[in-house]
Amino acid sequence: MAIQIYDSLSRDYVILKKSQGVKIYVCGITTSDFCHLGHAFSSIIFEVLDRFLSYKDFNVFRVQNFTDIDDKIIAKAKEENSSMELVAKKYILEFFVDMDSLGVKRASLYPKATDEIDNIIDFISSLENKGLTYKIDDGVYFKSTEVKDYGKLSGRNLDDALEGTRIEVEMHKENQTDFVLWKSSNLEEPGWDSPWGKGRPGWHIECSSMVLNSIGETVDIHGGGIDLIFPHHENEIAQSESLTGKQFSSIWMHNGMVQLSGEKMSKSLGNLITVRDAVRLFDVDCIRMWVLSSHYRSPLVYSPELIESHERPLSRLREALKNESKGTKEALDASRELSKFNEAMQNDLNTPIALSQALILAKKINRANNNGQNTDSARKILELILSVLGLCQKTQNKKTIDISNLEIEVLVKERNAFRIEGDYENSDRIRDILIEKGVRIIDSPDGTSWEFI
Repeated sequence: MAIQIYDSLSRDYVILKKSQGVKIYVCGITTSDFCHLGHAFSSIIFEVLDRFLSYKDFNVFRVQNFTDIDDKIIAKAKEENSSMELVAKKYILEFFVDMDSLGVKRASLYPKATDEIDNIIDFISSLENKGLTYKIDDGVYFKSTEVKDYGKLSGRNLDDALEGTRIEVEMHKENQTDFVLWKSSNLEEPGWDSPWGKGRPGWHIECSSMVLNSIGETVDIHGGGIDLIFPHHENEIAQSESLTGKQFSSIWMHNGMVQLSGEKMSKSLGNLITVRDAVRLFDVDCIRMWVLSSHYRSPLVYSPELIESHERPLSRLREALKNESKGTKEALDASRELSKFNEAMQNDLNTPIALSQALILAKKINRANNNGQNTDSARKILELILSVLGLCQKTQNKKTIDISNLEIEVLVKERNAFRIEGDYENSDRIRDILIEKGVRIIDSPDGTSWEFI
């Protein structure tokens, strides 16, 4: 069976082609605060997709960006008496701490908007040369009315596109669905020099530029939360396809939203559950099982009881993994469970059915061990299935996080930069992160060194 993914644009299933690998772009976080369970949901889904495709011998290149230029970050910098750059650095580090604690496989590349400025200016200039932009006092805007099929992803036309969206009505724009490409900065705000004056990129242009310069004119799978369909992804399509004349993404893959008591979990509603809090409250594998027990396109309902309900099945998985077979009777056959697992994952990443096969197999292994059967090969298949789902990893203890020497060196370098700037709050925070990871920092007149505790 071929691997098929539901495409939000065509509203149909699309077969994933294997010829030249798979390039995936996932919209990442705005670096203004700690990650919440909505971020965890999206990150886990797309890294499990990465794991599965890699297991199926696809050459996967997954990009997940950081938005480190934003009004929210500027506001957070004022709140923390800091700078936009330092706030962004802080929450990028915290993102990796949170995702590592959940056992999330790292993406191939994590580009930042601040590293993309020159490319973004070139992108906007090219649109300007095509007559697709106009400049007013507060910035440069894209002419949405020049795109004949604008609204094709969301299914909205220009007349009703404003209803229920994140667009703010601005009377000075030529059309209310026009969107900012370059936002003018005042004297108190960070900005970069450009042909249109000092300013910073709009939200939508950064992702289009990052896709173009890290992947190419067309990405195989573009992912993100369903709340990004309009206006963010709609605007990415408009500006990218206007520039290149080519299809921007072969597949649009959107995950549902985390809900709490029937409401979407969001900062504006004040009902966010941070990853940091969740990891303190629940076993990491229970959190992952909770995410995977719901299909990615469906809402994910948060409740402590739902997450804790996975404790007993998780114990069965761990029991099946740890009990080495000593049986001499006929070997347990796990081919049926592996086949059903593959079939489920190939059918639009159906993780609930895939997870159920792991649990069925674990139950069979535990029973077979008691009956004296040989379960070695069955346990290897269970290990394979769980590795694709990211469950029962070696770092399953939620307070133990593996870290490479390179990652330690990066953190030490960041800490020293904060110390030079006199930002001791952030330098101490990085020191605490390293201690949590089992690394002790040693400062001396000769420089900074480190050792494992």
